[in-house]
Amino acid sequence: MEKRVPPITPGDGEVIDRADTATVEDEKPSQVEERDYTGTAKKTDPEEIRLVGKLDLCIMPCLCFMYFLNYVDRNTIAQARLNNLERDLGMSGNQFNTTVSILFVGYVLMQVPSNMLITKVKPGIYMSSWMLVWAAVSACTALVQNYAGLVVCRFLLGFFEAPFYPGATYMLSIFYTRKEVAARIAILYCAQILATGFSGLIAAGVFAGLDGARGIAGWRWLFIIEGAVTAFMAIVGFFVLPNTPLTTWWLTQREKELAHARMERDKLSDALDRPASALDGLKQACRDKRTWIFCLMQNFHLSACSFNSFFPTVVRTLGFDTTITLVMTCPPFLAAGAVGILFGWSSGRYHERTWHITVGLSIAIVGFVIAASTLNTAARYVACFIFPIGAYSVNSVIIGWASSTLGQTKEKKAVILAMTNIGGQIGYIYGAYVWPKSDEPRYGIGFGTSAAFALCSIFCAWWMRFLLIRENRRIRASASEQINMYGY
Repeated sequence: MEKRVPPITPGDGEVIDRADTATVEDEKPSQVEERDYTGTAKKTDPEEIRLVGKLDLCIMPCLCFMYFLNYVDRNTIAQARLNNLERDLGMSGNQFNTTVSILFVGYVLMQVPSNMLITKVKPGIYMSSWMLVWAAVSACTALVQNYAGLVVCRFLLGFFEAPFYPGATYMLSIFYTRKEVAARIAILYCAQILATGFSGLIAAGVFAGLDGARGIAGWRWLFIIEGAVTAFMAIVGFFVLPNTPLTTWWLTQREKELAHARMERDKLSDALDRPASALDGLKQACRDKRTWIFCLMQNFHLSACSFNSFFPTVVRTLGFDTTITLVMTCPPFLAAGAVGILFGWSSGRYHERTWHITVGLSIAIVGFVIAASTLNTAARYVACFIFPIGAYSVNSVIIGWASSTLGQTKEKKAVILAMTNIGGQIGYIYGAYVWPKSDEPRYGIGFGTSAAFALCSIFCAWWMRFLLIRENRRIRASASEQINMYGY
C-alpha cells in the first residue's frame, strides 16, 4: 500500500505534493542495509551519492571562503600589532588584550538571538546580509584614531560576525546527515585554521608593499583591503547559498525531494515533528542537561585555543623580524587544517567522538608543555606545530556531536549550535588575559592554563559518552524495531 505524506509548503509558498517524495525509497530495490551501532544505514544509493557530491560542490566552497574571511577580519588585529598599531593609537598595558577580548563580548550577545531567528527566515540570505555589514565595520577600523575607537569597532565586528558560524553549522545540519556533518564541519573549520595561518602571509605582503603608501600605515591598508574582499564575497553569497532542501534553486525537483527525504530518514528516535516557535527551541535547549555539558566542553576547548590571537606574538619570541615571523605563522596552521579534516572525516566515518577528542586534545597538551618548558628556537617552533594541530583537530567533532545529539527539532538544533558556540567564545573573552605582555617570552601562564583547559574538555567528553551509552540502553530496551540512536 502506498503511504501518503501530507503536502509540504516550502518557504516561498509553493506547495509540493509529497506523494512522489514518499515513494523515493519505494522505487529503490529492496536490500539488506548495513547499519552501525547507532542504527544509521551506510550510504550506497548512487543517486544519493551524486546528490551529496553536488551539495558539496555548491555549498562547501562558498561557506568555507566566507568563514575564511570571517576569521581573517577578526584576526587582522593580531598582525596589525606587529605593524605598530599600539604605537599609532597610543595604547599601553593590557589595552591590546582588551581589544582582543571585547570582540567576543559582542559575539556572545548576538549568537542565540540570531539562531533563534534563523529557523524563521532564509538562512542563506540572512548570513550574507550580516556578512555585508561586518565587512563595512572591518573596513572602517582603518579610520580609528585612538584606543576607544578601536574598542568600539572590535565590539561591533564581533556583534555582526556572530550570526555566521552557528548559522553555517545549522545550514550544514539541514543538508547533511549525522554521519556526513562532522566531516563538513571539519572542512568549514579548516577555513578558520587556514585563515589564521594565511593572515600572516597576507599581512606580510600588505606591510611590505603598502606600508606608508599615500601616507596610510600598512595596518590601515590591511583593514581596508580585507573589508573590501569580504563585501564582494557577501554579494556572491546572496546568489549561491541555499535556504532549505526543498527551495534550493540549483537542485532539480527530484534532487530536492531526495535531499528532504534522506534528512527525514536520519532523524533521531526522539525527534519531534510538531511545529515549534523560536522560544520553544530555546526552552528545549535549556532544559536538556546535555546542552550545558556540550557548552562546557566547547568552553574548555576554545579556552585552550586562546593562543590564536597571540600566535604571531609567540612566534616573534623566536627572534626573527616581523616579515619572517608572519611567514612562520602559516605552516603550523596548514598542518592543523589537514589534521582537522582527517579527524572530522574519521569521526563521521566511524561515528565516534570521545576518542577523537581525547587523542586530539592530548596532543595539544603535549605541545603546550613543550612550549612552556623551553626557549630553544627549534624546540619551541616544533611545539608551535604540535599544539595547534591538537587543539584545532577536535572542534568539528564537538560541534557535529552536539548537532546530531540535540537535534530533536530544528529550532532546538539552531539554539544548541549557538549556545555551544557561545560557551566556546566566552573562553576567548577571559582567555585573552592569560597571555599578558609581562609574561613574555616564555608565556608560561598562557601555555599552562591552556593545557589545563584541554584536560577539562576531555573530561566533559567522557562524561557525555557515559550519559549517551546509558540513554541508548534505555532506548534499545523500550524499542521493538530498528531506530536511530545516539553516537558517542
